[in-house]
Amino acid sequence: MKLNAIRCMIFILGCSLAIAACTDRDAASTPAKTEKTTAKSANPFPFYKHIEIKPGYHFEVVSWGKGIDTLGGYLILMSDSVRNNYRSVAGERKGIITDAWNMDLDNDGNPELYIQYVVRKNVSDLNVYEFSGNSFDKISFPGLNSNLKKNYQGNDKFFIKSGELYRSVPIVETDSNKTTTLIKTIKYRLSGNSFSTSEVVER
Repeated sequence: MKLNAIRCMIFILGCSLAIAACTDRDAASTPAKTEKTTAKSANPFPFYKHIEIKPGYHFEVVSWGKGIDTLGGYLILMSDSVRNNYRSVAGERKGIITDAWNMDLDNDGNPELYIQYVVRKNVSDLNVYEFSGNSFDKISFPGLNSNLKKNYQGNDKFFIKSGELYRSVPIVETDSNKTTTLIKTIKYRLSGNSFSTSEVVER
């Protein structure tokens, strides 16, 4: 009687050890679950603007550069999916691009890309390209004349009104220890890939 009990206990103990060994083996063979982490890549373009001329006809303006924000490059991409036509132009920049838009200031049917950038802390300027004949032509943009430069301290703004391009220029004047700020408004015209300017007289 006692011998049978001992044999039964040994059998149960052996089965328990076998089950435990299998469990440990399965646990060892099962790879540990790891949490998937997706690294977010930094945006390589400090500025990006998409401009649609018409369905299938688009321009994209991007800037890039590492290190000093005011140094780098910019790129204009043209895509015409209807005609399966793609073109681009690149340039160097010494400033921070803040805006870009399309106009046809000379009404010749060719799009003009205006790229606005901050040259210094509070001084703005424009780079202008016309897309004509399946290529980009850069148009020289005029600076301020000598009269406006004398008391010019920046903070000028470009704006569009009734399809025309303007620039408001604050002029600081000091007279008898009194400082006043006058806003001069410049209107730009484009003809034959050449800009002309005139001062708007307030009435």
